[in-house]
Amino acid sequence: MKKQLHLTLSLAFTILFFLPTYSQEFGIQLYSLRDYFRTDIENSLKTISDWGITTVEGGDTYGMDETKFRNLLSKYNLETISIGADYEELKNNPKAVAEKAKRFGARFVMCAWIPHNGNRFTIDDIKASTAVFNRAGNILKKEGVTLAYHAHGYEFRPHEYGTLFDYMAQNAKNFSFEMDVFWVQHGGENPLALLEKYPDFVVMLHLKDMQKGVVGNTTGSEDVETNVVLGTGQVDIAGIVKKARELGVQYMFIEDESSRVLEQVPQSLRFLKSIN
Repeated sequence: MKKQLHLTLSLAFTILFFLPTYSQEFGIQLYSLRDYFRTDIENSLKTISDWGITTVEGGDTYGMDETKFRNLLSKYNLETISIGADYEELKNNPKAVAEKAKRFGARFVMCAWIPHNGNRFTIDDIKASTAVFNRAGNILKKEGVTLAYHAHGYEFRPHEYGTLFDYMAQNAKNFSFEMDVFWVQHGGENPLALLEKYPDFVVMLHLKDMQKGVVGNTTGSEDVETNVVLGTGQVDIAGIVKKARELGVQYMFIEDESSRVLEQVPQSLRFLKSIN
């Protein structure tokens, strides 16, 4: 009996030991260091590498030749997981977007803004953009690239029994969602609840915390200085990271748009690494 128990435990340990491990990446959105890229591109990339970050979201070369920029990314062992694309690019020339993604070796293309008239964002806007993303996403998919929309809060305006975003999520056939937790909360939604509501729609996260006391709205606009060290603001970063890990969301990018980015990112990384 003891021998049988020993064999059973040994087998269980062997199975657990050789199961594929799940690797969750904490990267950075290069836009966070936009002001520094404008003056010293190579040193900015070196700074990111020195922080121990190996995955980035980007696409902009800040005036540098693209090949040279990509060579610098390689020099500092920075893998481009995702690049950004404008709405008009995806609408008018998605093949060119796919080609750019492939040059960077990116697995995702992210669109962060839907053009609309001032503060008016309507069901017509969401229907038109959903159609554009489905068409472009189908073309990117054939090239092995996933399109992801990044909301900014105006998508959470009421519509029928939910929001405009609900219409998009329920009609997305060829694209996914990159959740910026700051903008989701700023727009009046609970990021954790939205992650639970649409677990298969979310493929990446922007991790960004909001200063306590800030009251959100659906304009898609806020003072960048309200971006604070992760874990010190009003967004439940730890809860979101844990749920995302449970759901298998692999790529999470810190995005800190404040003027304190060089001081705050290392602190945010320490917080993220402390989450069990």
